[in-house]
Amino acid sequence: MARVTVPATSANLGPGFDSLGLALDLRDELEAEVAGSGLVVEVSGEGAAEVPRDEGHLVVRAMRAAFDVLGGQPAGLRLTCRNTIPHARGLGSSSAAIVGGLVLARALVDGGGESLDDAALLELAVSMEGHPDNVAPALHGGFVISGRDDRGETYAVGAPVDARVGAVLLVPPDPLSTEVARGLLPSTVPHADAAADAGRAALLVAALAARPDQLWRATRDYLHQDYRRPAMPASLEVVDRLRADGLAAVVSGAGPTVLCLVVDGTDVAAYCPDGWAHHRLAVDTRGAVVLPVV
Repeated sequence: MARVTVPATSANLGPGFDSLGLALDLRDELEAEVAGSGLVVEVSGEGAAEVPRDEGHLVVRAMRAAFDVLGGQPAGLRLTCRNTIPHARGLGSSSAAIVGGLVLARALVDGGGESLDDAALLELAVSMEGHPDNVAPALHGGFVISGRDDRGETYAVGAPVDARVGAVLLVPPDPLSTEVARGLLPSTVPHADAAADAGRAALLVAALAARPDQLWRATRDYLHQDYRRPAMPASLEVVDRLRADGLAAVVSGAGPTVLCLVVDGTDVAAYCPDGWAHHRLAVDTRGAVVLPVV
């Protein structure tokens, strides 16, 4: 038997489209046990009514991929998922499932850490998710700058986060698929917008590390949020209100959750629309963790 927890993640962070990701202290817990035969999947919490209970479950698919690398499939498997990360809200629930499943399978195999180290596990996660901006912080924790280099290799570089910086999530009740949000993006953008976005992304690395007074300026996005406004007008309206008052608000990932980076516990609850969930969270620094079995 093995137990794993894995954090929610927020990608993009405004200007860091497909490259910046932040782990947040909101965690799913997964438990698995090798059995004599068959597959049993139990799910509680977020997404319990929608996710499959068979080989199509994303955690199971990730575990199968890891077992293939680690030398073979178990005769049977029992999986229990206790979910707290909202699904289809731009908080990395699929990345948490993938990373959690891979780490869980590795923990079930003697010598799994030697056969599938973190670098290889990250590559496997990226092959399933398609890009590293959520899976990298889900695995490593903290603030991670990630992508693929000219040789096609994944890089994931952690950067510091000032201890004064926290996060507030304003989560709408209705989901939004990543495919719909990504489908609204244009194939090209003006050069001036790309240049402005690059400058803000660079500033955001410095702002998170030691200059939180620059977070509002650093989170200005030019590449994706306004193009996605038709799919989540209420979310962008909240972002506009927060930013008009000098607060570092962005759309989390592909949306529709609103993320506000705050300093010293600034309260933004008054901006939360009726029917939305409100979470005040620390930046997670642990990433995926294997827990003692009780």
